[in-house]
Amino acid sequence: MQADLGKAFDAALAHVERLIRIDMKTPDGSSARTQLEELRRQLNRERANAVARSTIDREWFQNTVRWVVEWVPDDELTLVAALGAIARAAPRGLS
Repeated sequence: MQADLGKAFDAALAHVERLIRIDMKTPDGSSARTQLEELRRQLNRERANAVARSTIDREWFQNTVRWVVEWVPDDELTLVAALGAIARAAPRGLS
């Protein structure tokens, strides 16, 4: 199960990398690069912690999803779905 959790984080990170490459815009038309780079940092940090614990920090996850929803455009909700896949992959769920 830890492998599934790591794979879910890797998939979300790959999605973030793709959005950085295409210079995704926020709903107001500005570049989302700064937010995506911060999300990448957070995902990398949390990946190590989550795999070691076999769980995801509930507060981090909830705050992150709320934050992402604030700046992700409606046509890129697959980023939110990629975060959801992380929660579903955690063997012990959210702690």
